[in-house]
Amino acid sequence: MNYSIVDFVSLLGAVCLFLYGMKVMSEGLQKVAGDRLRNILGIMTRNRVTGVITGVLITALIQSSSASTVMVVSFVNAGLMSLAQAMAVIFGANVGTTATTWIISAFSFEVNISDYSILLLAIGVPLMFMKKGTYKSLGEFLVGFCFLFMGLDLISVYTPNLEENPGMLQFVKNWTSMGYGSVLIFFALGIVFTMIAQSSAATFAITLIMCSQGWIGFEYGCAIILGGNIGTTVTPVIASLSGNLAAKRTAMGHVLFNVLGSIIVLFVFMPFVHLVADITKACDGYDPLAISNSVEAGMRDTTLLTEKGGLAARAQSCIAFGLAMFPTVFNAINLMIMIWFTGLYVKIVCWIMPARHKEEQEDFVLKYIGRGLMSASELNITQAQKEIQLYGERVERMLGMAKTLIHTDPNSEDYQNTFNRIEKYEDISDRMEMEIGTYLNKVAEGRLSPEGKMRVAGMLRIVSEIESIADGCFNVAKTLTRKNSIHVEFNDGVLKEIDRMYDLVGEAMKNVLALLGELETPDNSKIVQAYNKEREINNLRNKLRDGNIFSINNKEYDYQEGIFFMDLIAEAEKLGDYMLNVVEGVKHQFKTLPVSGA
Repeated sequence: MNYSIVDFVSLLGAVCLFLYGMKVMSEGLQKVAGDRLRNILGIMTRNRVTGVITGVLITALIQSSSASTVMVVSFVNAGLMSLAQAMAVIFGANVGTTATTWIISAFSFEVNISDYSILLLAIGVPLMFMKKGTYKSLGEFLVGFCFLFMGLDLISVYTPNLEENPGMLQFVKNWTSMGYGSVLIFFALGIVFTMIAQSSAATFAITLIMCSQGWIGFEYGCAIILGGNIGTTVTPVIASLSGNLAAKRTAMGHVLFNVLGSIIVLFVFMPFVHLVADITKACDGYDPLAISNSVEAGMRDTTLLTEKGGLAARAQSCIAFGLAMFPTVFNAINLMIMIWFTGLYVKIVCWIMPARHKEEQEDFVLKYIGRGLMSASELNITQAQKEIQLYGERVERMLGMAKTLIHTDPNSEDYQNTFNRIEKYEDISDRMEMEIGTYLNKVAEGRLSPEGKMRVAGMLRIVSEIESIADGCFNVAKTLTRKNSIHVEFNDGVLKEIDRMYDLVGEAMKNVLALLGELETPDNSKIVQAYNKEREINNLRNKLRDGNIFSINNKEYDYQEGIFFMDLIAEAEKLGDYMLNVVEGVKHQFKTLPVSGA
């Protein structure tokens, strides 16, 4: 045996290079697409047909069904897509993922793409050093593409030759003599390998090498690929673990779709393999099943087999074509049948994962984001945006409580309950700021486009300023408590002026919430309105400050009442400043966002 440990380690390195190439290529394309990808997914999922088409196109574009499915899970988690819409996209993603198998199949034997990898690297690497983000991302895609096929070529080089090392993988050949049991063994092998690699493309590449080397027959290669169809569901399942119920249901729907389709094919496995072989023969001119059988039978067809009995390049090409055809036919038929039962799928998933009792609004719970949903950094931004909007809504409720507290009898039970709620909300606000900020930092550590990085920076500023608004609301409550502790009361005129100021602040907050609801495309008129409202707050503060001195001098109220009056007005003015800072954070998301009248 002349296959050394160095050769085995080199084989592992080749597999790692292949997987890394897949990762870089996929992320490069995601960054090129960036926001457009989010918009496409949002627009093109209005019905089942467009949802399926979207799933096919997006998955074919980013070369990863796992990534596209994680996107869908993230979108459902963010409330941007219903479960029914998500299922249609997932159905399409299963078809779209076959584009990767066709690329690998087409370039594996007919064209040795690794021979041209250096030329492509000569184009891709300089692009990575360009200033424009799109060019850099395109360069990453080309480099990843090169690494993928360089890895595939090295896998073939370092794969052991059974003729030279007959005892090394004899156990694999032993597994091929158990009839239908062999099919189940290789099916299970496909599940396990894909779950470990988290890439059905990697499973396909290894299967392609095994079949082309003559280790296993065509039908067992199909069994591995069928198993990989189930193994690939592990990625979205992991991604959904810390998501909300809708995200978990989406991942469960993906598992159901792939598992049910695979089990049905297992019941009619050999007839299905013969169907794929017949389609391949009609398209390619050769029958991959017949080629595998001729190798096992020891036949010597010089056009398809080498002198040593191995597969010639033409036979390898046919096997590759057939292996790419298998998941295409399987997923296409599965799609055409299952798409009519989307509603039933949703009902089954909801039955398997029923909704529990509703979370109380005042409990600390992040609705849209979680640690498990970090596979596609560009798209995690959407979830953070939705969470920030929810954060703003919570703080607006806090502002309403503070305004209510001003008019509440300090000796009543309602006063204490409202104060306790404000205090609880302030604690929730602190934790939300920390959780969202931590999440955004993790997103920033991913492979983001320059625009994505700018958005994250702006959103971090927004989160910090929203927390400052919450602190300001709590300061209002503490000021009122201090006022009440020394039995100071406001007269009707003072309360009226306080209401005027806090009404203005409330209007400014509503405008901020409207902007948080459209962070993708903020309305410039709302930004202008925010600046105008902040000026109104400042002008009213100045007017009331001057009037306060006049009123104290004229004995309209005493000095202590005037002090607490101006403390509340000052807190309101600070709230207005924090709200304007949120608007500045919205502007910071973009390089240029013209603001007139600011």
